Amino acid sequence: MSMEMNQTYKRVEELPLALRVEDLMPILSIGRNTAYDLVRSGKIRSVKVGRQLRIPRDAVVEFLSGGGRE
Repeated sequence: MSMEMNQTYKRVEELPLALRVEDLMPILSIGRNTAYDLVRSGKIRSVKVGRQLRIPRDAVVEFLSGGGRE
């Protein structure tokens, strides 16, 4: 079951606790490859749940605050 994240969020608290890599695309206004590159490089922290990657909401906030790993 694939669900598109087409909801507009006005506050960080409105984001789900865990996001899919695809969910980063509209939030950060980036493409799919860039989103996966950020996760693979460790610039945005992620956890693996089975075969899927999930990004904690606070990892997105950390990245946007400049706390991403260089």
